[in-house]
Amino acid sequence: MQNTLELYNPITVDGKLISKVTYDTEKVTAQQFAQADAYKLRAARSSTAGTMAGISGAFEIDYGLHLYLGFQAIIAENPNFAMEDLERITGSDLVNIMRIGRNFISASPEAPNSLQENSENSSEITLKPTDAVSMNSAKAD
Repeated sequence: MQNTLELYNPITVDGKLISKVTYDTEKVTAQQFAQADAYKLRAARSSTAGTMAGISGAFEIDYGLHLYLGFQAIIAENPNFAMEDLERITGSDLVNIMRIGRNFISASPEAPNSLQENSENSSEITLKPTDAVSMNSAKAD
């Protein structure tokens, strides 16, 4: 679904001042997802002199990935924008774009609470402390 983000710090793209950008996370392709990760890795390496510092292994908390996924959602709606154009965005606009990517990672639009619902309806067996003691004493016999 197409959305609009108002930029507090407009950027210039192709000679035009851009103060609003449209985006759509549902149009992000597999290739764009992989590119977002590659751009994030490139940015992290350039800012940490080639080390692996700042690179998270869990995509749910990978803020760099979230930012570049947000950029990809903008590019999906605005194919005339280049990643280099969006990397000129500054300040709180970056945080707002990062949130677009984070929300994309967190849940699908059809079932925003699906992860929570699945854990509530789980068929896992939870042992009570007394069950664990009984099992340990049964092993000792």
